[in-house]
Amino acid sequence: MLATLTVRGRFDDPDMWWHLRTGQVIWTTHTIPTTDIFSFTTNHHAWVPHEWLAQTIIYAAYRWGGYPGLMLWLCLFASALLVAGYALCTLYSGNAKVSFLGALVIFVFATIGLAIRPQMIGYLLLIVELILIHLGRTRSPRWFWLLPPLFALWINCHGSFFLGILVAAAYLFSSYFEFHIGSLHASAWAPNSRKTLLISWLLSLAALFVNADGIHPILYPLQTMLQLPLGLSSVEEWQPLQFNSQRGVFLLAVLACIALLCIARRAELYLDELILLAAATWLAAGHTRMVFVFGILAAPILSRMIAPFWDDYSLETDHLWPNAVLLFGALAIAFFAFPDKANLTAQVEEKSPAKAVEFIQSHHLSGPMLNAYTFGGYLLWAMPEHPVFVDGRGDVFEWTGVLQQFGQWATIEADPNTLLDKYGIQFCLLERGSPMTFVLPLTHNWKSVYSDNNAVIFVRTTPQPR
Repeated sequence: MLATLTVRGRFDDPDMWWHLRTGQVIWTTHTIPTTDIFSFTTNHHAWVPHEWLAQTIIYAAYRWGGYPGLMLWLCLFASALLVAGYALCTLYSGNAKVSFLGALVIFVFATIGLAIRPQMIGYLLLIVELILIHLGRTRSPRWFWLLPPLFALWINCHGSFFLGILVAAAYLFSSYFEFHIGSLHASAWAPNSRKTLLISWLLSLAALFVNADGIHPILYPLQTMLQLPLGLSSVEEWQPLQFNSQRGVFLLAVLACIALLCIARRAELYLDELILLAAATWLAAGHTRMVFVFGILAAPILSRMIAPFWDDYSLETDHLWPNAVLLFGALAIAFFAFPDKANLTAQVEEKSPAKAVEFIQSHHLSGPMLNAYTFGGYLLWAMPEHPVFVDGRGDVFEWTGVLQQFGQWATIEADPNTLLDKYGIQFCLLERGSPMTFVLPLTHNWKSVYSDNNAVIFVRTTPQPR
């Protein structure tokens, strides 16, 4: 119910469209593209298909049910994240009641990234990894043998597999230490458990090569962090977390709660938990979108520490029929809150250049097109006959220098005609209110032929100079 009520109005993510389009290409051609086939500016530059499996699954949902199929995909994966998070907190804390609060912690931070994107699958697999490691540590080391096939799946779904490798490495590193300093505690693992985790971790590294493009998907997360400074600095979700924002305040509150429990000697913090908390806090502070990861890693730790203060669940005190009524009511609310096709279509038209695309197609505008960055993904899907100038796949456009050129053009740091003439642009599809919509009318080469609440279209009025 909570997942459905949260995501029912989130059918407007601009990156959803290029993931959907890529999945369509893979589904229909039975091949995984390793070069850019969607834009005319990158000249078929090499492109890493590191999310191909997740993109195919997204397209399968659309092929099955159209827009409602995509929304059902989002509702199911958002629900799976919360349910799996609750299961993780329950196993880790041993308290079924307090774990509900742990799941809510995951939910609060997950709202930053609940969208029809491959990251939904990646973060679900991160929770599964944490469950497997906990079960292998507390019950039987045989659970560790499920890690290699997990990573073989993960590498083809989302780049967060790299984080999963580091998480397993943190547990392996901590397993060698035995000490007790104040509230910080480390407990060495049994040799058999440590050996099994080490072997399964090495096999997990080998499993990463079970992908569509060799070494490139494995190195892609590092390349993103180290070689794409322009994309990381210009995209809002990659900006540093503002600690005076709601999520920033909540993150500080979670850390303060953990710190106070340790200072008051009311709970212990384990070495592996300290490493994961420090890493998650560093990631979230540097990039807003990584608060999603912080919630996943911090929730079970917080649940374990406050579990003694809350009475545990007892089957004997359970009330079957009241619980059944609550469950049925929650499912009924989720069912009736699920948006219909008309609602989803309205969301698309409200946030994307759907009407502008109809104008372009009905008036047969032709020639190279320059489009707004946020429109690129939708144009790939809705108007595939027109190759885009740029879209949400910032990596390939930064590697080729197109993103820098486009950024200077969009912010009027260079002569607007230079870029337009270089690529022979015949019409521009821009966001309404963007700086260039005020500049182009002042030139003698361009005129506005269409405008709505989302987009403005300009066409060239004079022949392009030779």
